[in-house]
Amino acid sequence: MLAFGSFAFLAPWALLGLLALPIIWWLLRLTPPAPTRVTFPPFRLLLGLVTREESSAKTPPWLILLRLAIAALLVLAAAGPLINQAAQWQGSGPLVLAVDNGWSAAKGWPTRQRLLIQLTDQAARDGRPVTIVTTAAPPAGAGTERVHVFTPRQAQEFAQTLQPRPWPSDHVTTLEAMDQSPLAQDRGGQVVWLSDGLDHGAADAFAQGLARFGALTVVTDGPGTVMPKVLRPPVLDGGAITLRVERADARAEETQFLRAFALDGRLIAREEILFNAGDAAAEVRLDLPAEMANKLVRLDLEDAGSAAAVILLDERWRRRPVGIVTGDGGAELPLLSSVFYLTRALEPFSEVRQGTIGGLLRRQLALMILPDPGTIAGPDRVAIKTWMEDGGVALRFAGPLLAQATSGQAVQGGDTPLVPVPLRRGDRVIGGAMSWTQPASLAPFGAESPFNGLAVPPDVTVTRQVLAQPSLDLERKTWARLSDGTPLVTAERQGKGWLVLFHTTANTQWSNLALSGLLVEMLQRLVGLSQGVVDTGHGPPLEPIQTLDAYGALGDAPPDTGSIAQDAFAETPVSPLHPPGLYGRGNDRRALNLGRDAAVPMPLGELSVAAQRTTYGGSPAIDIRPWLFILAALLSLADFAISLWLRGLLRVPRLAAPLLALALAGGAASTAAAQEITVAPRATTPAPLSGSDAYALENSTQTRLAYVLTGDAETDRISRLGLTGLSLIVRRRTAAELSDPQGVDPDRDDLSFFPLMYWPVTAGAADMTETARIKVNAYMQNGGTILFDTRDRAGGADLGELRALARKLDIPPLVVAPANHVLTRSFYLLQDFPGRWTGGALWVERAGARINDGVSPVLAGGNDWAAAWALDEDTQQALFPAVPGGERQRELAFRFGINLVMYVLTGNYKADQVHLPAIIRRLGQ
Repeated sequence: MLAFGSFAFLAPWALLGLLALPIIWWLLRLTPPAPTRVTFPPFRLLLGLVTREESSAKTPPWLILLRLAIAALLVLAAAGPLINQAAQWQGSGPLVLAVDNGWSAAKGWPTRQRLLIQLTDQAARDGRPVTIVTTAAPPAGAGTERVHVFTPRQAQEFAQTLQPRPWPSDHVTTLEAMDQSPLAQDRGGQVVWLSDGLDHGAADAFAQGLARFGALTVVTDGPGTVMPKVLRPPVLDGGAITLRVERADARAEETQFLRAFALDGRLIAREEILFNAGDAAAEVRLDLPAEMANKLVRLDLEDAGSAAAVILLDERWRRRPVGIVTGDGGAELPLLSSVFYLTRALEPFSEVRQGTIGGLLRRQLALMILPDPGTIAGPDRVAIKTWMEDGGVALRFAGPLLAQATSGQAVQGGDTPLVPVPLRRGDRVIGGAMSWTQPASLAPFGAESPFNGLAVPPDVTVTRQVLAQPSLDLERKTWARLSDGTPLVTAERQGKGWLVLFHTTANTQWSNLALSGLLVEMLQRLVGLSQGVVDTGHGPPLEPIQTLDAYGALGDAPPDTGSIAQDAFAETPVSPLHPPGLYGRGNDRRALNLGRDAAVPMPLGELSVAAQRTTYGGSPAIDIRPWLFILAALLSLADFAISLWLRGLLRVPRLAAPLLALALAGGAASTAAAQEITVAPRATTPAPLSGSDAYALENSTQTRLAYVLTGDAETDRISRLGLTGLSLIVRRRTAAELSDPQGVDPDRDDLSFFPLMYWPVTAGAADMTETARIKVNAYMQNGGTILFDTRDRAGGADLGELRALARKLDIPPLVVAPANHVLTRSFYLLQDFPGRWTGGALWVERAGARINDGVSPVLAGGNDWAAAWALDEDTQQALFPAVPGGERQRELAFRFGINLVMYVLTGNYKADQVHLPAIIRRLGQ
């Protein structure tokens, strides 16, 4: 290679061809041009002409210069000229490219990868071997090699496929790998460190180690580049969520935005984060209602583009509503009140409510705490039992009132005091509780207890308690014991929920448990128990479900991702075996976030080793050979045309006449068009559309569903919201693009634009005009489908109105949809067709007719499908309950709607599936 600053030649030996230019000049001067060819004319035209014999002894100078230029261009192109060629590398050893490809390189990865490819291209031009060193460990299952020795061609392919990893770079381990690689035998190369701009704790030592392998060049981000940031896991602060954001470059003010997303991808909140100059960290507070905060599944920094800027949320960050039953406790001092200690313990991670049993149960509740309420009234006791059977957790604390209730009789589980285990008679207690000479401490929690794994402080003691009656299942129901073996916390399963009893008080009257952090942790476990996600520390390992890539995108977990033991999840760091993401089984999911353990980002400072520093974004080397060849080809074509012209084989006048005619024709056309525009300027302005034209244009350019306007505002609103919700679900789940539905009046509107029309049958529906009757009959005969909905479960109340309507219309004979009808398989596999109601039959055209691809023009039923499909326009929440199946029934209603849309849009092509069993049996014969 021969270089002149930023200009270089890949094959400088080809420039020797320029020495041939004088020889070419001499040959062109010596050789005369070919004689002119003259067509012999008739003799009459030759009369009076004087023949003049002329010959050119030399080629014209301008033609010689043209041909010399062609030759020079070919020689220069053969020499491989480059513009913006990088400086020559030092040494004769391999090119060593150390690439930071951890999470912090993801933000500017396209720029880093572009430079990496340019360097491998330059190595390929120089024929120099390449070693690429990645500072982030490879993924699990891809080996452990960080040092990759390549030929230039292999290095180019590797550079194009290299991606950043969602875990940090490790410079120390990388240096150790380099010292044990073949690089240790050849230390005379050129080393280029493509840095991500962060220190990672050992940047200077890493630079010194790289310098041992050759001359070092360090590439960093240019000034003004936004440095990576780390989003730390949130902290529940009362009713809000507080997060901390750390940045590497604290020199200037900076504004960032935190985004909060729900499970369906909706943006719930967007909060501004302001970094003051000199501040390396900032905090942001999300103050959302508990109902909205519990929908959050992802928090991230806008445009951060890295896994460290993403926080995935699991049940640990849900604010579950907890109710504390209060009575006439006004005389109780605040610092002695059980409610005071419970509220202080629960507020950091739950929404705390206070009130009576009936008042608390009017709203959704995860945990109800009864701090020694005494006798519970019969209706309240029934309400609590019903609530527990549906999944609630009732937590009862002992106290003087419960001790008094047990002083005269043994109390059985489920009796008036509402306790999980039978309690001892009062003859073993003093004043309703048992006393010891020395207070008893707590024993370690058992393996089957929800409190397993919690550290028991040695200074937590109990001075009084109520005792459990010995029984065969007492061992199974005991979750916590004192050091002498007596139960302190017992529990019993109640349907889907639990009944839990603390055998001591919630204040400091019988124990100092309320003064320790252990009570907070135990209550937090019980709140989680109300959702079935308590971490007991035991059980099967947590399997990977979804993981984040380096850019912060959530996707399927790689096949070699390892599972995590439940008792080790809190201490498991992000690694190639355990990328950040979601782990668990079923609904029990845990989020492993990179921001939990990521180091504080520190910018790359000055290095103690001598190294050249440069930045990303330089202009790449440009190979101008293609342009030189193209220019030489164009000049060769020009030389060829000129040669033909000089020899008389190419006559310009013959071409001039057709070209002139075309030019005149084009000019005339332009003039005519100009005249037309001048005379009638209004022709360029489209006339306004009439009402019918606008209606036709609007509905012919978009696929829409229609609903019949009944005149009842509420019925029409439900029809519109129902078809709007169905169109939204169809767009989300299928390739069909449905626009907003259209309300139609059969008496005045054209119905031919709509493949499906929803007709809610109301009183007076049969009172249609003759015009409407003709239009509806034509609509059904030409391929349209009408869904008649009596909206009365089984089609009973409005069946008479539907029959009156059928007598006016040309409705074919109908039968109940058979089990193998195409509607059961056109998209989803269904067995029935529920709406807001279920159980009603769906009537379709009798099989046999093959008109309009066998699609039934009429479907009739009474399951009130529009109400099941109706969604709120703002929140997209269901407006009407689905009875009796709830949300599962609504999902089946949406599936029926999708099947119906696919049925009317695509026809009866899936009907052949009905005959598959018979075809298979016939093939078997």
